Amino acid sequence: MEVLVNGGLYRSAHSASDGDPERSDGAILISVDGSPGTTAAGDQALPPEDVPPTGGGTEGGSTAGNSAIMAAGSMVSRLIGFVRNMLIGMTLGAGIGDAYTSAQFLPGQIYELLLGGILSSVLIPLLVRRRKDDPDGGQLFTQRLLTFAIVALGIATALVVAAAPWITAIQASNKSTEAYQDLVTAFAYLILPIIFFTGLSAMIGAVLNVRGHFAAPMWAPILNNLVVIATCGVFIVVFGTTKGFQPEDMTPGRIILIAGGTLLGMVAQAVGLLPALRRVGFAWRWKWAPRSLGLGEIGRLAGWMLCYVGANQLAVFVVVRKLNAVSGGNNASVLAFNNVYLLTMMAHGIIGVSVMTALLPKMSSAAADGRYADVSADLSRGIRLTTTALAPIAVAYGVLGVPIAVSLFQGGAFTDKDAFATGTVLTVAAFAVIPLSISYLCTYAFYALQGNKTVALINVPVVLVRIAGYVVLAELLSESFAAAGMTAANAISYLLSALISLVVLRRRIGRLNLGSVAKALLKVLVAALVATGAGLLVVFLLPGGDTPGRLTAALQVVVGGGVIVLVYLGTAALLRVHEVSQVVGMVRRKLGR
Repeated sequence: MEVLVNGGLYRSAHSASDGDPERSDGAILISVDGSPGTTAAGDQALPPEDVPPTGGGTEGGSTAGNSAIMAAGSMVSRLIGFVRNMLIGMTLGAGIGDAYTSAQFLPGQIYELLLGGILSSVLIPLLVRRRKDDPDGGQLFTQRLLTFAIVALGIATALVVAAAPWITAIQASNKSTEAYQDLVTAFAYLILPIIFFTGLSAMIGAVLNVRGHFAAPMWAPILNNLVVIATCGVFIVVFGTTKGFQPEDMTPGRIILIAGGTLLGMVAQAVGLLPALRRVGFAWRWKWAPRSLGLGEIGRLAGWMLCYVGANQLAVFVVVRKLNAVSGGNNASVLAFNNVYLLTMMAHGIIGVSVMTALLPKMSSAAADGRYADVSADLSRGIRLTTTALAPIAVAYGVLGVPIAVSLFQGGAFTDKDAFATGTVLTVAAFAVIPLSISYLCTYAFYALQGNKTVALINVPVVLVRIAGYVVLAELLSESFAAAGMTAANAISYLLSALISLVVLRRRIGRLNLGSVAKALLKVLVAALVATGAGLLVVFLLPGGDTPGRLTAALQVVVGGGVIVLVYLGTAALLRVHEVSQVVGMVRRKLGR
């Protein structure tokens, strides 16, 4: 499932074709909202965050230098993105924030269906080839492509905005009040134009990446976040918070300020990329020639990616609809679910992506040579490393769910009860962290084997199970636990994805060394259980108990988190979990980049 973090764009990804992290063809791929990208040959991009770029000649400098820029940008963007989400919650509260977040999901969903999958799977490799093969370095082709994209995005955005009442009426659910649906629609009118600027930003970022420039596309979302943060500040100064507000209390001025500021943030992100185009020597001219783009071939190549993206967006639509039905009454709903998902993806981005960044080039090279035993060895090593690294984070989320939620989100219109409800969702998300990353690892093993069709086919039943989980759990659980149930459905679907992928991979490449994996995972489980006990004891002894205030919650997070990590590492060392030293070294290298 995809969410909007930094204005809707998760930034740059690449794929490697051999043991060197730099591809010989210089292919750069943009990944949007977590959807993997593909080259024309079927090679898939790495996950969308913290991935070192390819060389691209001398234009962009060294891979190490570009990687440092991207890693720094990603880290700063994560921190500012959390400040943004925290301030949105404090400014709007849970009920109004649910309507805002529901409207903010829409441009990401629609953009993905319109352009996201095609951009990542077809257009980026096409730009790379034309840059290499055309006498003008692909200048004319890129101008024509950008012209067509602007027109197509403009028309599509206008149609979607005109259809906003019908779209939001379906998404907001017939169980929500009419005032709530009207508020989602009012937000949507101003937020849906983000589709155009998201597409424009992604296209400009692609042009820059293909020309070896990585700094601006990585740092531009930070400008977006800063604009939204400033908008929240102005809202609080002018109107105060919306604490205790009902949807009907939101005046047109309040709606225009917060939704218009959100749109302005995306505009700033797109406009902020324009100077970089001049720096790389690209002259933007209006060139209308759609027949020269080979649109029929583009459509055929993008088919499987659209299947993948479409299935995921259907799941997003269903979960937002289900959660909109329970908004209000201090229930964890869309805003809380999204905040918890961001925490889950943060853990995956820091740990899982690091492992995949290191392993995918090796697996791709081994697969190309037919050395499937090496692919299997790399995959099993990746699973062991990822599980070892993520286990203490999962324990922390499970034991310290409420203190973390209170520390990060409580304040202003986001009450203590809203934070406690969010903490319950985070506790459930602890069981999703590891399955999520393992499923990604398996998926990227398929990418190394050029199995993007297989990935799409596996994704369909997984998404159907996820949606069934949403529907069933929404009926079985009380409204106060609906968001926790949706998170549990995600965890189940991640686990199912990993299991199906392992079965298919075993048929594809033979033995997967699962015996050694199971032995290592058993040791990690024991260490995690010991750390869980220690963490629960510390929280019991510290002030605050189950309902901490913000200061006592921060104390529980710092002391409890420290104890969990130390006890976990100590127990793992006693059990001779060899991957611990590798994980510590990996994290140190990542932080030192």
